[in-house]
Amino acid sequence: MKLLTLNTHSLEETDYESKLLAFAGGIWKEQPDIIALQEVNQTQTSSPVDLQTLKQCGYVPCMPCENGIRQDNHGFRLACMFASRGIPYQWTWCGAKTGYGKYDEGLAVFSRFPVSDTHQFYITGIHDYSNWKTRKILGISLDLPWGREYFYSVHMGWWDDGEEPFQDQWARISQNLPRSAGSRTWLMGDFNSPSHIKGEGRDLLLRSGWHDSYDMADDKDSGITVSHAIDGWKERGDIPGMRIDYIWTDRPLRVRTSRTIFNGTFYPVVSDHFGTMIEY
Repeated sequence: MKLLTLNTHSLEETDYESKLLAFAGGIWKEQPDIIALQEVNQTQTSSPVDLQTLKQCGYVPCMPCENGIRQDNHGFRLACMFASRGIPYQWTWCGAKTGYGKYDEGLAVFSRFPVSDTHQFYITGIHDYSNWKTRKILGISLDLPWGREYFYSVHMGWWDDGEEPFQDQWARISQNLPRSAGSRTWLMGDFNSPSHIKGEGRDLLLRSGWHDSYDMADDKDSGITVSHAIDGWKERGDIPGMRIDYIWTDRPLRVRTSRTIFNGTFYPVVSDHFGTMIEY
């Protein structure tokens, strides 16, 4: 199995169309089994996509989806590109909040296996769609030959946020994840918690019994997923590079490789984050 996560920054990226094509090209070559994406946006004024078209491109609804899928939805456009290149995915999307004053900002999960079920819930105490601190988690379940697995796209807040601290968001995730004997759960995404800072988000997950796939990998690179100060970090001074994007699992296993992708060396840069991809 090959898993990929990326905070896409999507429609807010400069030169968006060429980056969209570059990302689709990388997916065509790598063909990951599961893709978890964050900041998957659509403009709130774009026209809605009809249900038949959505069905043809593999869309699986995750209710409630108050906003519906619009024509410029980053996930929808990717799904159409993947299908046109002969690598159809089933996928789901949910909007979490208004981003940059003009987008429905949400999460997406893509799967090359049939999706058995979808699941979303708030990880913040704030549920106001107009509040930029509102956050959700979005997941799918798959019934695979070796058992059931859950895959979630995650975009968390900051450790020291006085209004929506990381610890409280993690508590809601821990309380609301479906757990069953013999199943495995994966959390994939932007955790806004640098791996080199001790006593904060990464250490909290480790203490909670979760396993960082980067640690378990037989072969890995630097793991750096952000090379400079991006939105949410600019006020914190110079940031030469940090690992804030992770793929976690609730049970240990052997991971063959963990590498940074879409970083300018291994495929073009397509976002203000680099992607993380593992194979197990």
